[in-house]
Amino acid sequence: MLERMDDRQVIESADFTLADNWCGGFYELALELGDTSDVRLEAALGVLWSAAGVEGCYGSRWTPAADQEVVPCTLASLERSSHLYGVVRLPNGAPMVCGVVAVREDNGPDWLDFYLPLGALGRADPRSHEHMAGDPDQNSASLAWRRPIDDWLADLGARVYTAVDFRLGLIGNEVSGQIDAATFAANPPTHHSIGYLIPREGQLRYLPATE
Repeated sequence: MLERMDDRQVIESADFTLADNWCGGFYELALELGDTSDVRLEAALGVLWSAAGVEGCYGSRWTPAADQEVVPCTLASLERSSHLYGVVRLPNGAPMVCGVVAVREDNGPDWLDFYLPLGALGRADPRSHEHMAGDPDQNSASLAWRRPIDDWLADLGARVYTAVDFRLGLIGNEVSGQIDAATFAANPPTHHSIGYLIPREGQLRYLPATE
């Protein structure tokens, strides 16, 4: 059962109400699930939230978690609030705020996007502010903090895939919308500045970022 968080246990990177926790963009696991399906989207949402071990499930990032009622981690809750929020622990053990949003394209696929706001990530792992992903002068330094997070997000994606097939997974800084499964299949990238989860014949291949 999801429990409400206690204010006494909240540190800065896990504080909903610090505005700059939500600034600077998002580090993401974006899953292209497939054609519109409420059943598939809700199943993927539930598996992802559970696999990540997110503490709480809330409909607002403007109110302290302790002052909110926990909402069910369901498609209905997501549609009502647009985003769902909670606190997750990074591979280094630091807690930080996180969120999830669905993008349902007109005449296109459903996407599910689990994200770590870069403001809070900079508090939970200061290296992420010192060596920003996407800066070509910081590739090797940024990979030092990115790889453990990428591998963790890839594992979350793999756990979703065991329950819900999807077309493609993207991992990295602001990856949502960078490429879709059809484009990837027609013209696979030769440089891996982001991570990919690629389904093939019932198996999921993880192609990690290398730069």
